[in-house]
Amino acid sequence: MGSYVFNFQEIDKTQLLLVGGKGLNLGKLSQVHGIQVPEGFCVTTEAYQKALEQNEAFHALLDQLTLLKVEDRVQVREISRKIRKIIMEVEIPSDVVKAVAHYLSQFGDEHAYAVRSSATAEDLPHASFAGQQDTYLNIIGKEAILQHISKCWASLFTDRAVIYRMQNGFDHSQVYLSVVIQRMVFPQASGILFTADPITSNRKLLSIDASFGLGEALVSGLVSADCYKVQKEEIVDKRIATKKLAIYGRKKGGTETKQIDPDQQKTQTLTEQQILELARIGRQIEAYFGYPQDIEWCLVDDTFYIVQSRPITTLYPIPEANDEENHVYVSVGHQQMMTDPMKPLGLSFWLLTTPAPMRKAGGRLFVDVTQNLTSPASREILLNGMEKHDPLLKNALMTIIERRDFIKPLSNDEKEQSSSISKKGMPTADFQAQIENNPTIVSDLIKSSETSIEMLRQNIQMKSGPDLFNFILEDIQELKKILFNPQSSSVFRAAMDASSWINEKMNEWLGEKNVADTLSQSVPNNITSEMGLALLDVADVIRPYPEVIDYLQHVKDDNFLDKLVKIDGGQETQDAIMAYLNKYGMRCAGEIDITKTRWSEKPITLVSMILNNIKNFEPNASYRKFEQGRRVAFKKEQELLDRLKQLPDGEQKAKETKRMIDLIRNFIGYREYPKYGMVNRYFVYKQALLKEAEQLVQEGVIHKKEDIYYLTFEEFHEVVRTNKLDYGIISKRKDEYKLYEKLTLPRVITSDGEIIIGEYKRENLPSEAIVGLPVSSGVIEGKARVILNMEDADLEDGDILVTTFTDPSWTPLFVSIKGLVTEVGGLMTHGAVIAREYGLPAVVGVENATKLIKDGQRIRINGTDGYIEIL
Repeated sequence: MGSYVFNFQEIDKTQLLLVGGKGLNLGKLSQVHGIQVPEGFCVTTEAYQKALEQNEAFHALLDQLTLLKVEDRVQVREISRKIRKIIMEVEIPSDVVKAVAHYLSQFGDEHAYAVRSSATAEDLPHASFAGQQDTYLNIIGKEAILQHISKCWASLFTDRAVIYRMQNGFDHSQVYLSVVIQRMVFPQASGILFTADPITSNRKLLSIDASFGLGEALVSGLVSADCYKVQKEEIVDKRIATKKLAIYGRKKGGTETKQIDPDQQKTQTLTEQQILELARIGRQIEAYFGYPQDIEWCLVDDTFYIVQSRPITTLYPIPEANDEENHVYVSVGHQQMMTDPMKPLGLSFWLLTTPAPMRKAGGRLFVDVTQNLTSPASREILLNGMEKHDPLLKNALMTIIERRDFIKPLSNDEKEQSSSISKKGMPTADFQAQIENNPTIVSDLIKSSETSIEMLRQNIQMKSGPDLFNFILEDIQELKKILFNPQSSSVFRAAMDASSWINEKMNEWLGEKNVADTLSQSVPNNITSEMGLALLDVADVIRPYPEVIDYLQHVKDDNFLDKLVKIDGGQETQDAIMAYLNKYGMRCAGEIDITKTRWSEKPITLVSMILNNIKNFEPNASYRKFEQGRRVAFKKEQELLDRLKQLPDGEQKAKETKRMIDLIRNFIGYREYPKYGMVNRYFVYKQALLKEAEQLVQEGVIHKKEDIYYLTFEEFHEVVRTNKLDYGIISKRKDEYKLYEKLTLPRVITSDGEIIIGEYKRENLPSEAIVGLPVSSGVIEGKARVILNMEDADLEDGDILVTTFTDPSWTPLFVSIKGLVTEVGGLMTHGAVIAREYGLPAVVGVENATKLIKDGQRIRINGTDGYIEIL
C-alpha cells in the first residue's frame, strides 16, 4: 500500500513525521503487552502532502500566512478560511483512497470508526497542541470516512491551530497532518487520566476524571466529572460530581447528548477496584514512555481501552537528586529577584560562587534545604531568612513541615551537631560592639573590595587561553572570601536586626507600625540608590542642550555615543554617560546571570531613563531628593525620641532606640554593596571570556561569540584547550532555553515534583483587596504602569510601577515613581530596600500582580498593611 497507510502494528518509533504524535503513540501502545488499544490505522502525512503538492493556490496562501504575526488576527482568519476551503474541495489521490479501502475491508467496512487528526507537531514532550485539530466520532462507511479525512486535514488551519503554531514558533509549511482511523468502542464510562497531578504537579499522585458515555463530553467541558486521586496504590481522595448529561454513539453514525436518569446522576462512575486497575495501567504506560502522561481511556464491559496518550508538557522539571530520599528545593530566583531562566554559562558561574547545596532544573537553580528542615535549630534560621527574602517561601516550607511525614527529623546526636554548625559564622557580642563603635567599617569594606577589583582588572589583562580559566577559578576564591566575609554580613545583619527591633518596639511602646521604613530614607553608602540619583545628575548635564535631547529621542543603535561629539553639548553628554557607565555599566536586568547584556554593552538601555528624568524633573533633583529623605528620617528620629522620653523608663528607652537608629543609618546602606562587588567582578571575567570567544569565532570553532553562553564554564575551558566543539550541543541547548522561558518558576518544589504554594493569612482587609507583603510604609494612589521589560518604561512623574520583580538595574526608574508593586520579593530584597530609602510605599510578593492589575488603571497601594485596591 506504499507509505500512505500503516496499521498500528506496523508503526515504529522512527515514523513521527509520517503518522504524527498521536498516531505514533497509539502505534507504540498497541504493541505493549497488557494495554488494550482499539485497532486501527493511520493515513500518513505523505497522503496529505500528495493531495496538495500541485495545488498552487494552497501554496500561495501558505506563503502569505507565513508572513503574518499573531496580532494580524483578521488576515489570519481570512487566509485560514480560504485554505480550509481549498483542502475540503481537493480530490483525495486514488492510491490513497485505494489504501484506505483496503484497510477498512481488513478491519470491517460495517464497523463505526473514530477519525482523529494527528499532526507532526503534536503530543511532543515540549508542545502538546492538545485540542488544536479536530476529531470525529462514530463515522460509518468508506465515503463518510474519506470526507472526514479531508475535514481533519482542513482542521490543521483552524484559527486556533494557526495562532498556537505562531505562538510556539512552528513553521506552518513544515507541519503536516496524519489521520488516525480507529475502531469505535461504545463505553459505559470514559475520561482522562493524568499520571502526575495537574494541579500540584506531584508525580506520585495520579488523577482520574471519569464520567458516563463518550469522553468527548468531558473533553469539551459539557459535563462535570468524578475526580479520583491515587497514591501508592491507594485511593486518597474522591469527589463525586453530579453528572446530568452524557454523549453516546448513534446506531446510524454520529453522536447524541442524552440526559442521565436523576437517580444515576450522583452515582460513582468507577468502582474502587476499577479505579485502582486504571491507575495501574496509567503507571505502566508512564513507565513505557518514561515521562508523565495525559491518557484518554474508555471502559467497555469491564475492560479499559486506551484511545490516546500524550506527554504532560506543563510540568516543571524536578531538580536532580542522587538518591531516592525525599527532598525540598527552594527557588534561588525568588531570593535573587530574577525568575527568568539562566543560560548554562550563567548557571555555572553561580554554582562556582555559592557554597549552598544547589540543584538545576528548568534553567534555574534551587537550594536543597532538606537538611536544614530536619533539626529545629537550623530550621528556625532557614525560616527567618526566608521570611526576609519572601514570606511566601516561608509559608510554603511551613506547609511541608506541618505535614510531618515528608521530612524525617534528626536523631538527638544529629540535632546537637546541627545546632553547633548553625551557630558557626554567627557574630559574637564583642564583634557587635566593635561594629557599633566604628561607622568607618563600611568605608573600609568598600575600599578593600574596590582595591581587589582593580588588581583583578590589571592581572587578567595578561591571561589568555587555558591560563585565563585557571586564573578565573582562583579569583573566584577571592570573590567568595569577600562575599562571605563574616565581618561584612555582620554589618548589614546588625542593621536588619535593628530595623526589626525598632518596628517591634515602636509598635509596642508608641503604637506606630513599620517606623524603620522612614528611618531608612537617604542613608549613606547605598550604591544602588546612589546609582538612581546619579542618573538624575546625567540628565542635568544634558538638559541645557536641546540638540542633544532631540538626537537622543531618535537614536536606534548602541553606537550613538560615538556620533554625539559632533553636536553642541555632545562632548559633555558623552563624558557624563561614560562616567556613569564606568561606575555602573556592569549592571543590567537579571544581572546574576553573567550572560545577560550589560549597560556598558548596550548603553541605549539608559536613553529612555535619561529622557524620562529630563522630562519629569527640575535641575539638581538628586540633591533635593536625598536631602528631603534625610530630613524626613531625622525629623522622625527626633519625634520618636521626644515621645519615648515622656514614657515610664523613657530615658532608657530613648537611649536604646537611638542606638538602634544609629545602627540602621550607619549600616543598612551597605546591604546593597556585596552584590554590586560580585556583579562588578563577573563583568571583568565576562569581558576576558568574550575575547576568547572572538578568537574561537576567527578560528571557525564557533559561529558567533554569544554561542559560548550555552556552554558551562568547564565545557568552555575544554573547547579553548582543544579547539573542538560538537555544535549539536549549542543547538540543543538553545531549544531547551526557549522551552525553559515558557515555564513558570515555582517558589518551592519537592522531589515528588509537587509545587507548594504559600499563602498570606490576613484579616480585616477591604473585600476586593489584592494581598501582598508590606515592605515600605505609606498609602498612595496613582496610575498603574505595568512594565515587564525595563527598556519599555515610559513613566510619568507619580506613576506606580507594577512588575514581576526588580533587581538593582531597575533603581533609576524608582526616582520617577511614587509606589511599587512586584510579584516577587521580601523585606530585605533590593526593591524593598531602595523603596524604603526613597520613601516609596511598596507591596511585594503579590501573586500574579501583572495580570490582576491592568496598565493605566488607577490603584491605591497600602505599604503599611500590604495590599492594593483597584479604584
